[in-house]
Amino acid sequence: MEEYKQPDFKQIYTDIISRKYPHKYDLCEYLLSKNELLALDILKLNAIIFGTSEKRNSQYRSYKRTDIMKILDYQKENKLNNTQLALQFKLSRNTIGKWRKIFLI
Repeated sequence: MEEYKQPDFKQIYTDIISRKYPHKYDLCEYLLSKNELLALDILKLNAIIFGTSEKRNSQYRSYKRTDIMKILDYQKENKLNNTQLALQFKLSRNTIGKWRKIFLI
């Protein structure tokens, strides 16, 4: 079985910024300088560049294990309940609960 290969988001967003939005490069430079972009970084880049609402595409998001663990660590550090965390990251509180059962037990 072939392993899923993630698109090169760093190159995609660099091309978009250099061609259409060169004035926004300074805002995105920190995120683009990372070795690996997480799903949260991609969402931030998308919001900075296009300024669109994330609500439209929320059902099509997918998260890797590392992304999920960062979100759950954020919850622990900031002492948030599932509802507060769901509002922060625009997720379902049931999704947060499912992740907690899978990854923290």
